[in-house]
Amino acid sequence: MPLNIPTIDCSQDDAGELFARLRERLSPRGDVVSEAGRKRTIELFGKPLSPQQVVEKICGDVRDRGVIALLDYTRSLDGRDLTAETMRVSDDELQAAHSEVEAEYLATVRRIRNNVIEFQRACLTEDVVIHRQNGAARVELRQRYLPLRRVGICVPGGAAAYPSTLLMTAVPAQTAGVEEIAVVVPPTPYGGYNSHLLAACAELGVGEVYRVGGAQGVAALAYGVEGISQVDKIVGPGNLFVALAKRYVFGEVDIDSIAGPSEVVLLADDSARADYVASDLISQAEHSPGSGVLITWHPPLIDTVREELDRQLNSLERGDLARRCLEDYGALILARDEKEAARLADEMAPEHLHISTADPHAMLSRIQNAGAIFLGHHTPVALGDYAAGPSHVLPTGGTARFANGLCATDFLKRSSVIRYNAEALANEADAVRLMADLEGLTAHRASVDIRLGGAQE
Repeated sequence: MPLNIPTIDCSQDDAGELFARLRERLSPRGDVVSEAGRKRTIELFGKPLSPQQVVEKICGDVRDRGVIALLDYTRSLDGRDLTAETMRVSDDELQAAHSEVEAEYLATVRRIRNNVIEFQRACLTEDVVIHRQNGAARVELRQRYLPLRRVGICVPGGAAAYPSTLLMTAVPAQTAGVEEIAVVVPPTPYGGYNSHLLAACAELGVGEVYRVGGAQGVAALAYGVEGISQVDKIVGPGNLFVALAKRYVFGEVDIDSIAGPSEVVLLADDSARADYVASDLISQAEHSPGSGVLITWHPPLIDTVREELDRQLNSLERGDLARRCLEDYGALILARDEKEAARLADEMAPEHLHISTADPHAMLSRIQNAGAIFLGHHTPVALGDYAAGPSHVLPTGGTARFANGLCATDFLKRSSVIRYNAEALANEADAVRLMADLEGLTAHRASVDIRLGGAQE
């Protein structure tokens, strides 16, 4: 059956409405659940709760009842009967997995780790120090950066194993100097029982791994339970319930972002190859859910890409899943010129933006909003997903307008450090007094006045 992917022609009157609908589809509000999911919710909770209500119930239970609730939900949601001891992957299991996997795989993990370290180390922020001196008055101002003490990482494990997510989260944290990293992963063959994932943990020196997933895993990291200490920040992708749980616990801990389905927008001109473009669109759609959108001002590319999509989807293992996602969340957009194409891409603010043009740097100068940008015909998004060095944990659903991809600097906390001597305090005293009087904070003024009668440095 031919691919029924939507086409938007920006020269037509309905283009604005169709584009708005596309943006809305790519910005899930978190209140839609399948019929099967609705039935499952009723079975577990006795009533048709929304995903947000489910998450609030789970997080509240784990907060109040601790590890007992965590294990109850692991049993009811994941079908695994674990104990407080067996939910943690033992050192022996990690080492056994490390011994079991292929040497080539471990060499690849090390190669990717080195790529990530090289890039992330270059991103790290150093302390900033300013000295002011006016005669005997001396001021020292410092911005100090220290790594977070303890970080939690969510690694998906429902439909596939994702050691790449471990690399793209744990290695930036390690590069920043985080000493304690706790990984939560669903107790599935693709998660907490997956040899390649556990071997990667061992290779990276991440020894704290728990077979708990979903909202209950997020809650365990956020609040702490018997056997799992509270973390300072939670990072990493997951399904809708993981995303909503991270939003719910924000404030108890920091989070990286509230991630939605994977997405790519391709900007392509007449130099782009239709088979390349089609493969890039499919590569994100196969995440299921995932989205692929082409924006071009070269009309023939629309038809040739559509033909290539049909051909490639018929030959791929996950072709049926990708086909449904492209029909539901994808589009082929014909812009009137490259200026309009750049504007539309910027409005979408996608997770991944691939500029497949003859002069990608020229187009790059028009772009403000994107999580990660890939330039040229030989830079598929898969390079960023797996090997290049920047983290693949990126803002989705249009949030790249204000949010950033995960980086080593996100694992640093900063504090300002201020030191004045007596002479410097005297020089600044009138400014402090004026502002304190204006705001009616008399004790602020007094804290300066009391020091001006011969205070020592």
